[in-house]
Amino acid sequence: MLSQPLPGPGWTAISLDGLEAAPQPAPMTAWRTAAAAQTGQVLGLVREIFGPDALGAYQHGSAVLGGMQPTSDVDILVVTGRPATLEEKRRLVDGLMAVSARFPPSGPERCVEVTVVAQPQVRPWRYPPSFDLQYGEWLRDRFEHGDGGLLQATVNPDLTVLLTIVLLGDRPLSGPPPGVLLDPVPPQDCVTAMVGDLDRLMDEFGGDPRNILLTLARIWRTVATGVIDRKDRAAEWARDRLASAHRQSMERARAMYLGREADDWPGLAAEARATADHMVWRIRWEAARRRPDQVLRLGEGPPR
Repeated sequence: MLSQPLPGPGWTAISLDGLEAAPQPAPMTAWRTAAAAQTGQVLGLVREIFGPDALGAYQHGSAVLGGMQPTSDVDILVVTGRPATLEEKRRLVDGLMAVSARFPPSGPERCVEVTVVAQPQVRPWRYPPSFDLQYGEWLRDRFEHGDGGLLQATVNPDLTVLLTIVLLGDRPLSGPPPGVLLDPVPPQDCVTAMVGDLDRLMDEFGGDPRNILLTLARIWRTVATGVIDRKDRAAEWARDRLASAHRQSMERARAMYLGREADDWPGLAAEARATADHMVWRIRWEAARRRPDQVLRLGEGPPR
């Protein structure tokens, strides 16, 4: 198990289970080691800035959904006891920009995504929820150009899915189990957030076909089966249910995610878009017939 102590009193040792693996080729060992080091740096930064007001930090994303992959980010949720000041947010962003690799990463270091929620923003639960601050590499340019709007608390339905994964995954990096700090998220709110994001995803499709195809596969699987899964496994599940005309696009997106192919769509953009349009139709059809009592769970093992 990869672990290291957090700086400062009162913080538990972190367990980086999502970064564990059987013996791997040297390049994979390098990025797993780098991801563990970056996680420790983020937690040290949080402790330095928020002190005792940092109540807990939690893994989500691929680290919880079966283990990180070569293109995975380091995904961390931080729960604080109060909203951060603008000065604290600026310090945190400056520190995260120093820790995170730029996209696309050129070495073993990973891109870092950190979401900060003040406990009063999400407890008691209400939909849609708000976060206090979010940093990810897609926002770097705006932060570097002084976009003050990014430092404001933001209502964000997507946070519903993130919190659901944190609660189901139960992977504290520090602090108590997430259910101690966070209220349960109704499954229907999670599905509503996923389906409500479809129009935005399609508006942005031309800029990121790979990631959006994979996201649609994950939404489709969740709405149809209640399983929230890692992108490559959701893509495998979706591929096996697509007509032959759409399978190539899904398999290509999956291979890109696993680092087996370059992220490029030469002459295949129209085919990829048609696959996405078809999946959106399938998602909306499944959402209309979804049972209200369907529970959500995290994926384990091969998709079924």
